[in-house]
Amino acid sequence: MTNPADQQVAHWHGFTQMADHDPLVIESGEGCWLTTKDGQKLFDGVSSLWCNVHGHRHAKLDSAIQNQLNRVAHVTTLGMSCQTTDDLAKRLTELTPGDLGHVFFSSDGSSAVEAALKMSFQYWQQLETPRPNKTRFLALGSAYHGDTTGAVSLGGIKYFHQLFAPILFSPLRGPIPCSYRVPHEINETPLEHYTNEIRVLLEEHHDELAAIVMEPLVQGAAGMITHPPGLLRNIRELCDRYEVLLICDEVATGFGRTGKMFACEHESVTPDILCLGKGLTGGYLPMAATVARPHIFNAFLAPATDSRQFFHGHTFGGNPLAAAAAMASLDLLTKPSFLETVATKGEYLRNRISGILSDHPHVGDIRGRCMMVGIELVADRSSRQPFSSKFQLGRAVCRRTVQNGVWIRPLGDVIILMPPLIATESELDMLATVVAESINAETMVLVEQATEISSDA
Repeated sequence: MTNPADQQVAHWHGFTQMADHDPLVIESGEGCWLTTKDGQKLFDGVSSLWCNVHGHRHAKLDSAIQNQLNRVAHVTTLGMSCQTTDDLAKRLTELTPGDLGHVFFSSDGSSAVEAALKMSFQYWQQLETPRPNKTRFLALGSAYHGDTTGAVSLGGIKYFHQLFAPILFSPLRGPIPCSYRVPHEINETPLEHYTNEIRVLLEEHHDELAAIVMEPLVQGAAGMITHPPGLLRNIRELCDRYEVLLICDEVATGFGRTGKMFACEHESVTPDILCLGKGLTGGYLPMAATVARPHIFNAFLAPATDSRQFFHGHTFGGNPLAAAAAMASLDLLTKPSFLETVATKGEYLRNRISGILSDHPHVGDIRGRCMMVGIELVADRSSRQPFSSKFQLGRAVCRRTVQNGVWIRPLGDVIILMPPLIATESELDMLATVVAESINAETMVLVEQATEISSDA
């Protein structure tokens, strides 16, 4: 029987329980701020899912799209191209680390990862000396790389992925290299421990592994899990030693989020394949890129009759309007001292939050890199025991921040802050204050409820 309410919900939202969805409809945006259709102003504390790095209605990005629209809105990249898209590809090869030199465009981060998986798989099959057994992938614990089938297969978060197990491939699963929840029994540093775990896996399985796929430095959707410094560099060296490709998913960490253009730069690492998205167009239009090194690209070069071309493509891959926005965004990101200023802001935000919450009995960890911040809420700080999921504490905190003018979205009981890179110190102060007050209020509610239940018993 049809529920009458069903007829009123035309827009089905992703990762959202529509049965208790409280609509929040945005009318306009300006800078770091959104205005709802009811007139409420909200600070965009997660950059509209981590992508609007320059905020909203930036004059340079608006103008770039309008100028491109006067020329052409879309042409396919299957057999032709647009100069704007070609220029963007060249620009990305100049900005990405090392000799990453060949750019394949798609529409979103999941698709960029999907392309990387197929690219690396096909690479090993058609080398001059093929390695046909190298068909598997190693992914880290609690990995998240998107929602297309291949990307979901890499995922290690049961909440997101377990339902689809029958239609997925099985990766080799690595450790969760978390600097907060380090195993108690180890007699070595976290860096040594996680490096050794990955080394053992490569020693045993390198003959069947096409690539390791990982988010460098910070695993975003896993709850801002932050790796020990040096882990990325060690994994790069292990991949070289055991002849396994390294795919770095910088969909979330790229374009200034960690204080450098790309997170890989912090440890002077060049992956074999780099996946980009989200901030590529400043959050204006859907676009992603899979960037490969020459040895990958060259394995696909042959006479057409050999059928060695990359068997993958997207209708809107390389869209000129998106490319124009991306070029404008890169102009802003590469302005003198821009990224240095972002790094300073990131330190300011983290220090501000730590100054308010570092002694809070239910704040277990404040982590991340630069303008990527995760605040993990725990029931018991000393044991790091989480709250029961029945309390939905993270959601409660974020509902309260909306009431007080800040839009953020949690990952379980990890409160995520990823404001636009253009946020001012006063805006970051306001963000930190509202979030801290909301955490204080909602944890106090839980404590009071627990006290009442204990008294009644």
